[in-house]
Amino acid sequence: MRKLLILMALTAGPSMFAGAAPADAQEYHWCLQGRQTGYPGDCNYQTRAQCMASASGRNAGCGINPRAAFAQQRRLR
Repeated sequence: MRKLLILMALTAGPSMFAGAAPADAQEYHWCLQGRQTGYPGDCNYQTRAQCMASASGRNAGCGINPRAAFAQQRRLR
């Protein structure tokens, strides 16, 4: 019985991760910048309003993510 449980655990474990896909990389356009976060800062904000709400009371500001600002533009078809 014990060998059966071990065998099941060894075969079921890796198969759970076989269908998992990595998360899509997403560029956020706004970065929280200040003394605590440095430059480019904490770039986890989709909108300026989200960034400003997080910066409120933290002696920080918001700036455009350099990776998003200087990224290659998409071609229109």
